[in-house]
Amino acid sequence: MEKLSVPSHITSNGSVSVDSGHVRLNELGYKQELKRDLSMLSNFAFSFSIISVLTGITTLYNTGLNFGGPISLVYGWLIAGAFTLFVGSSMAEICSSYPTSGGLYYWSAKLAGPKWAPFASWMTGWFNIVGQWAVTTSVDFSLAQMIQVIILLSTGGKNGGGYEASKYVVIAFHGGILLLHAIINSLPISILSFFGQLAAAWNLVGDMVLMILIPSVSTERASAKFVFTHFNSDNGDGINSKVYIFVLGLLMSQYTLTGYDASAHMTEETKNADRNGPKGIISAIGISIIFGWGYILGITFAVTSIPNLLSEDNDAGGYAIAEIFYLAFKNRFGSGVGGIVCLGVVAVAIFFCGMSSVTSNSRMAYAFSRDGAMPFSSFWHEVNSQDIPINAVWLSAFISFCMALTYLGSAVAFQAMVSIATIGLYIAYALPIFFRVTLARKSFIPGPFNLGRYGIVVGWIAVLWVATISVLFSLPVAYPITSDTLNYTPVAVCGLLILTVSAWIFSARHWFKGPITNIAS
Repeated sequence: MEKLSVPSHITSNGSVSVDSGHVRLNELGYKQELKRDLSMLSNFAFSFSIISVLTGITTLYNTGLNFGGPISLVYGWLIAGAFTLFVGSSMAEICSSYPTSGGLYYWSAKLAGPKWAPFASWMTGWFNIVGQWAVTTSVDFSLAQMIQVIILLSTGGKNGGGYEASKYVVIAFHGGILLLHAIINSLPISILSFFGQLAAAWNLVGDMVLMILIPSVSTERASAKFVFTHFNSDNGDGINSKVYIFVLGLLMSQYTLTGYDASAHMTEETKNADRNGPKGIISAIGISIIFGWGYILGITFAVTSIPNLLSEDNDAGGYAIAEIFYLAFKNRFGSGVGGIVCLGVVAVAIFFCGMSSVTSNSRMAYAFSRDGAMPFSSFWHEVNSQDIPINAVWLSAFISFCMALTYLGSAVAFQAMVSIATIGLYIAYALPIFFRVTLARKSFIPGPFNLGRYGIVVGWIAVLWVATISVLFSLPVAYPITSDTLNYTPVAVCGLLILTVSAWIFSARHWFKGPITNIAS
């Protein structure tokens, strides 16, 4: 057996403390190749900054406002948050038992049993990594659009002849942002950890400042009755059923509450990962729910005219939150500069979100290629002298840029690509949980963090919720249905399913055997 060095340190009473996450990684058959230098706080910070309530809520506030308005925003957030906690809790329990960078696909392999392990691992892995690339694409594209809106408002707004960037300029912004994210992710993990913690702090402080500042500055504020009871059914999309409308409004909340699998992908760089990885997942979701709800309430109290906010003829070109910020300061002080500064605060949060997303992407690509699942795996698995999977970092940035290029050809095609960010990723979340509550119901050995006798119940609720939103978010969002109004989410997800299954049948089943240990015996 190859001799392994196990990280340890001397405690205050003179005893030797061994890192439990490193020991568990060795037991699972993997060498420690990445630098294990992250604290529980750093692990939490990566997931929290990817969830980034300032990013998700700001980006899709239009969707919530259009489909249901305040009712969908305020109560939909709590509903999605509650069920997301079920999903996250089940993932945290599994993460505690299997703290590896592979995360979801490794869990599926272990929980599906020897017969189904390769196929389960293959499907989960590809849904996970493609979903992550789609998340990075959508986040950085959101930042590119935000920059365009900031420039538009800074040059006089749409009604004042402000500069509106073409789609080619927006794509150039997107490429530049990804380049910066790849460079930052090429730095040592200690520096990346600092940026991760800064990102978490920025999101927390920025969220608190904006939720208080915007309604305070606004000269006109919505009533509590409007915020907590108004339902907007005037969506102009031919949908009249309030239940249907409310369901579509949930997308904003569920899209925001994704990405917390980053805590699992960072476990090989986290101290005592079998405990701190699960804590990172749960705390990131819980704190995001609290602060996100506060942000939604604060912004919604500044809403006075939904049609005006959603109109493409307003100064922000139909970007609802940008218009809210801009008008709040313009009506109070005669200038919208303060609102533009507030948009800058959100833009920085989105930047950090994209940065952390590339971090998570690269660790997933590193682990997946370590097990030979990707083309040219040996190249993507390389680790540099700073213990960074450098090639996987640049691969993740490059693929995310290629995904965004679909925007130049068709906005519909781009939307289909991005839709995988929510549904595709949640399918990857649900697969190992499904195996946990079925095939591994009796054989699963929990780690230090576990749900005890409630594990099966929580797991089934998580699986059923993912199945429900997969159907709901595939429903048409406008009638009559045409090539321009069709919801291409099921097309994108089914396309990914067909590709991964076909690759398995015609090729991968002959050579992919699931996770491969790399400790020589």
